[in-house]
Amino acid sequence: MRLPRSLSGWTMAVFGVLAAALGAVGLIVPDALLTVMGFEPVPAGGRAEGDHTLVFLTASSMAALNMGVYYVLAALADWRPFFRWTVPFRLLTCAVFTLAVVTGRAPTGFLGVGLWEGLGALVTGAALRYEGRGAGRADTSGGAPVG
Repeated sequence: MRLPRSLSGWTMAVFGVLAAALGAVGLIVPDALLTVMGFEPVPAGGRAEGDHTLVFLTASSMAALNMGVYYVLAALADWRPFFRWTVPFRLLTCAVFTLAVVTGRAPTGFLGVGLWEGLGALVTGAALRYEGRGAGRADTSGGAPVG
């Protein structure tokens, strides 16, 4: 079995597995994911006409599943330029999701999603920085994964 080859790769793999798992949960048991995120699930048959909650949940769950797989594949390839690209965008996601809670667009439970993104970005960024200080081993190719 192939495993990530760097600390930053491990941070990406863990994040990817969690994202893929939560995406799968959202596709298979959407009400469970709604509950985890702090939303009240609507009883069967209780949705108003024009309520597209499940459509958006399906779309975001599929995106999370795909993203999780991409992160795991990047981790297995030890594609450090990709790891670096994710850090600012995950911090942006943290800011947007946190702002959604602060402004009342999302329930307090949704704050966990933003914090998860932010913490993951900081841990990956710290791992990349740590690796960059070690004997010049950081990937400086800026291109596609090698081997």
